[in-house]
Amino acid sequence: MKLGIVGLPNVGKSTLFNAITSAKADSANYPFCTIEPNIGVVTVPDERLDFLEKIYDSKKKIPTAIEFFDIAGLVKGASNGEGLGNKFLSHIREVQAVVHVVRCFEDENITHVEGNIDPLRDIEIIDLELILSDLEIMSRRLSKTEKLAKSDKSLLREVTIIKKIVEALESGKPARILEFDEEDTKFVNHLNLLSNKPVLYATNISEEDIINDGDNKYVDFVRQHADNQGAEVITLCGKIESEISELEEEEKKEFLSELGLTESGLDKLIKASYKLLGLISFLTAGPKEVRAWTIKNGIKAPQAAGKIHSDIEKGFIRAEVIHFTELKKCETITRAKEKGLLRLEGKEYIMKDGDVVEFRFNV
Repeated sequence: MKLGIVGLPNVGKSTLFNAITSAKADSANYPFCTIEPNIGVVTVPDERLDFLEKIYDSKKKIPTAIEFFDIAGLVKGASNGEGLGNKFLSHIREVQAVVHVVRCFEDENITHVEGNIDPLRDIEIIDLELILSDLEIMSRRLSKTEKLAKSDKSLLREVTIIKKIVEALESGKPARILEFDEEDTKFVNHLNLLSNKPVLYATNISEEDIINDGDNKYVDFVRQHADNQGAEVITLCGKIESEISELEEEEKKEFLSELGLTESGLDKLIKASYKLLGLISFLTAGPKEVRAWTIKNGIKAPQAAGKIHSDIEKGFIRAEVIHFTELKKCETITRAKEKGLLRLEGKEYIMKDGDVVEFRFNV
């Protein structure tokens, strides 16, 4: 999974990136301190693996991972190349979803590129640059496709879809709010539009706000906007995340408990990202290793097997499955087998989050 962290300069993007990836990207109080996108890989915490590692006495534990791209701050005119905008926009094309960091805290010591705190204005600036970039590309494509459709009637459907997209973009609406049937959606996804990327708003709030109730008036504005666009919203505090990143695992839990928090911003970010992209994890376990695998929700067993190796998908026979919650209640795999809880599933079985699976195949 690849997520791009975007936002205006000085909203806390690089601070957040450094905290969640324990990387050391430059974070300075001026625009454009990050030119190339910093890339950090974060392992996804999964306590289920700890349990499986113990009962299988596994030699190795391999969690799934997320790649975060820290993309330099966008400004007005980015779609026309302002502030190295074209380069930044091209980096966004490489990710599956956008984590839009929005500043929702006051601090006179940290300048805001627009002069004051207004999260909806900040969101609109970023959205507009993505929309304008898409509009330029789609307008050219529409003109070209319309010409080709005069001699090739099979392209008329594409013309209709592109027109619908262009009309939305011209009215200042992102492509992601449009609805298409399953077949047309495949074509739209193939276009790789910036404004069609799923968006998660990460509202960066003060330490005081996160400890009190995790909300403020600015966050409320962002939530209302997100509800209208089908986007996700999380609240976090970049300062607290920075402090957490310096601690060991047990210390992190104690620190969060002292603040009255049940989870870190990173945990929120990972959960929201999985929900946004429609992802789940299944698990494999044995003496050699226990491992988590990320797949799209709704995938059938053979395609999940293909995540491990294409040969397993090709030669798929059956999947021996037990859900993690059932296995944990039994405490051992032997007891689970004695109770007859392991079941054999065929090619039509739809995978569930937390399935512990052993695939049977014939190469």
